[in-house]
Order: sequence, then C-alpha cells, then structure tokens
Amino acid sequence: MISLVQLECFIAVAEELHFGAAATRLKMTQPPLSRQIQQLERELSTRLFDRTSRRVTLTQAGRALLPNARRLIDLAAKAVADVRSVGQGAAGTITIAYTAMAGQSVVPDLLRRAAAELPGVTLLLRELVSLDQMEELEKGTVDIGLMRPLLARPQISTRPVYRERLAVAVPSDSPLAQREGPLKLIDLKDEQMLMYSPSVARYFHDLLLSMFVASGVHPHIVQYAGQVPALLALVSAGLGFTLVPESAGRIAPEAVTLLPISETDPSSRVNSVELDIAWNSESHNPLVERLLSLVDDAHDEE
Repeated sequence: MISLVQLECFIAVAEELHFGAAATRLKMTQPPLSRQIQQLERELSTRLFDRTSRRVTLTQAGRALLPNARRLIDLAAKAVADVRSVGQGAAGTITIAYTAMAGQSVVPDLLRRAAAELPGVTLLLRELVSLDQMEELEKGTVDIGLMRPLLARPQISTRPVYRERLAVAVPSDSPLAQREGPLKLIDLKDEQMLMYSPSVARYFHDLLLSMFVASGVHPHIVQYAGQVPALLALVSAGLGFTLVPESAGRIAPEAVTLLPISETDPSSRVNSVELDIAWNSESHNPLVERLLSLVDDAHDEE
C-alpha cells in the first residue's frame, strides 16, 4: 500500500528533479530516498521518473500522480491538524484557497485579522487558480476561496470582497514607458499584446476583450499565458504588453513599468477587476462563518 512517506519523497523529487537536492530538502540521505521511490514504483507497477546520469524527468505517469499526491498530502495535513485541534481544545482548522493576486491584495490583511481574533485556528493556505478553487470547494477539500467571479454552481455561495482597476504593463525600456500621463487603449493598437489564456483565466480573458471592444481597438495578440506572474515575466522579457490589476505593481519585476489607463478611455466603464470570496453553503465547518464575519468587518472599516 502507498504510504505518505513515499508520496512526500515522490513530491520532493518531482519538484527538485534531482535526487540529491530532494534528499537534502527532506533531511535524509539519497539511498533511502531512492528506495522509497523504487517501492512506490513497484506498488504502482509503473515507472515515475526517467533517470540518466545527467538528468531526472517525470514520466507521463509521474505527471499524472503529482497533483493527486499533493492533494493527498494536503488532506493528511488537514486531518492531523483537525485531530490535534480537537485534542488540544482549540477552535479547529480552515483551508483557504487564493489566487496569486489575492495573495497580494486581500490575504495579508485577512491573515492579520485571523491571527488577532482567531488565535486558536489553524489556517491551511493553498494557491490555486479560480477554476481549481471552485472544484475543491465542491469536493469539500477547501473551505474558503478567494477567486475571480465564475459562473454560479449549486451549493457554492459567493460575494465580492475587493475591486480594483487594470493597468498597462510594458517593458521599462519601451517608448511607452517613457510617456507621461495615463494611456488610452488606442495607444496600444500597433503593439504586441500578451493575453490571458481563455481556458485557464477566462475571467481576465473576457474582461480584456470587452475593454478593447469598448475602445474600438483590435489587439495584436502574440502569446497567451494563464496567470499574472507569468504574463509579467513575458513583459519583462520584452515580448509585448499586457493588462494586469494595479496591485500587480507589488510583484512586477524591475524591467516592467505599470501605466494607468485614462479614465476618459471608453473602456473605463468596464475597467473593474473583482475578487470574490466563495464557500460551500453545505459546509459543516463552523469556522467558515467566523471567517466570513472577519471579511465583513474589514469592509465595514473601509
């Protein structure tokens, strides 16, 4: 039977792609690590890694196992934390999923409030794209999600918690970065655009299209990416421009400049990025309501 130790070892090697580095990370020597991987491969009757003297790569089977292994480890950690909290008379555990940008805007203040008002609560944090958050909420492996608005699903409740505008991200050495004052989207009509993937980041993809339609501009899209950090990396490489939430300025590389979009631009009527808090209305975790109250309190103080 597969053990959690085997899965921990597998995850470490899969993420490091180096047995020596994985062994150091797990504070063990390489031979017992190799034995754990060999036992796991025998248990599954399949090879998980292709190994040569120069490199380690995941097989197709290994790539299929990795997300499930991470999920099992998360569930095991949550189970241990739940039992430990009950045994210690603590308040319990709540799992919060968030997008990369929510980690810059909403999560820090929420964590400060939780630490002050719910000191006995164990918070398990997971960074997930919005679609994955919705699926985890439905399965009950996540209690609270901080995500972009998605189509409603049965038993999942949502409400907005944060709103901001989009800005234009351009390479710092580009002529656009030297301009003074806000930009209009028409200023970008001859520039190469880096776009959000419609399958991974549907919310941003559709929002940007609606803004360019409102401005009467047909963007020249040259590449797609799924998340804000990836798009910022492409901009820093000089491959084009993109639109990102203004809060992305906190994580933008030095080679990227963020420029505001003029409020007189026709796209201003739809230039609003929303972040929702979501939860399963059938959840039996009493901490969900307590955390929602913390979010409400934060809004009342604004």
